[in-house]
Amino acid sequence: MFRRAFWFGAGAAAGAWATTKVHRKLRSLTPESLAQRAADRAVDTGHKVREFALDVRSGMARREGELHDALGLNHAPDEPGVLPGQVLPERVERPGIESRRRER
Repeated sequence: MFRRAFWFGAGAAAGAWATTKVHRKLRSLTPESLAQRAADRAVDTGHKVREFALDVRSGMARREGELHDALGLNHAPDEPGVLPGQVLPERVERPGIESRRRER
């Protein structure tokens, strides 16, 4: 008698557990639940993309600073309105007749 009662109780518990699992799975597959899950994942993906963009921007700024340092572009120009490396017209050397003859 106890054996039958034990197996009856075990079967009832397994049935209740399986029913609960099936109902949870069905609730998770409703259109509202799927839409909510998709929205949550989209928000998470947006945050990850934004973090990636910020990392790229900071890396670009750091590398740009390194390049400016390497090329000497961080120094202020001697004359206002003159860009680094820019040659002013009065400083351009114009070759004379002698230098033109040497170039040929």
